[in-house]
Amino acid sequence: MSIISLFKKKTQPSALDSTNIPKHIAIIMDGNGRWASRRGLPRSAGHRMGAETLKKIVIYCNSIGVKYVTAYAFSTENWNRPQKEVDSIMGLLRMYLMQVEEQFDGTNVILKVIGDRTPLSDEINRAIDYAEEYTAKNTGLVLSVALNYGSRHEICQAVRLIASEVQSGGIKPEDITEEYISSHLYTGGMPDPDLIIRPSGEFRLSNFLMWQAAYSEFWFDSINWPDFSEKDMERAIIAYQNRDRRFGRVK
Repeated sequence: MSIISLFKKKTQPSALDSTNIPKHIAIIMDGNGRWASRRGLPRSAGHRMGAETLKKIVIYCNSIGVKYVTAYAFSTENWNRPQKEVDSIMGLLRMYLMQVEEQFDGTNVILKVIGDRTPLSDEINRAIDYAEEYTAKNTGLVLSVALNYGSRHEICQAVRLIASEVQSGGIKPEDITEEYISSHLYTGGMPDPDLIIRPSGEFRLSNFLMWQAAYSEFWFDSINWPDFSEKDMERAIIAYQNRDRRFGRVK
C-alpha cells in the first residue's frame, strides 16, 4: 500500500434504505444556548450556529429524498425568555429572510413559516412574505419554520374557526372529521411527520405538533443542535427504518 493511499479519504457506503426515506421529518432544534454557554459564548452565537446547522441539514435531507422538514424555531412560550435573547433571535430571523436569495438559491427548497404571525413586527412579516414568494417557484423539499408556534394554540385556533363555520351554517357538526380538523391546522396540506428528532438530551415534545405526532416515530440524542451533522441525521433515519410501524394494526 502506498503512503498516498493511506491518506486518501475513504467513502463508506450509506446504510440508508433509499426505498424507506421518511417523507416528513420534524426537528426540535434544542441546545443552542447550552452549546454557546459551554464555549463561553453568548447565547446568540448558539442560535446563529443553529441556523447554519438547519441549512446544512435541509440541504442533506433534500438530497436523499425527504419531502418535508418542519423546524421548531420559536415557540409561543419563548417570549418569556430574556428580552435580549428574544431580540437576538428575531434579528437573526430577519437577517436570514432578507438574505433569502443568498440562503436558498440553488437549493430548490420551498420556505414556509407556520405559527401565529400576529405578534411579529411588520418588518418581519414583510420579510416572511417575500421569502415565501421568492421560493414558491421551487419544486424541492418544503421547509416549514415554526415561528411563534404552540400546538395547543394551533388546535384552539382550528377549533374556533371550525366552530364559526358551524355557527354560520357552512358545515354540520357531523361533517367534522380528523381530516377536516387537520386541514385547519398550520400544517394543513402536509402529511403528518414520520419522524420527530430532538437533540440536547431532552425527552418531550414541548408543545410541538401534538396533533400531528399521533403516529410519529421519535429519535432523541444528547448532542446539541449546533453540533448536529448529516451523519447524525443518517443515524436518526436508520433508527426510523429499523422501527416496525404498525399504526395500530397487527402484523
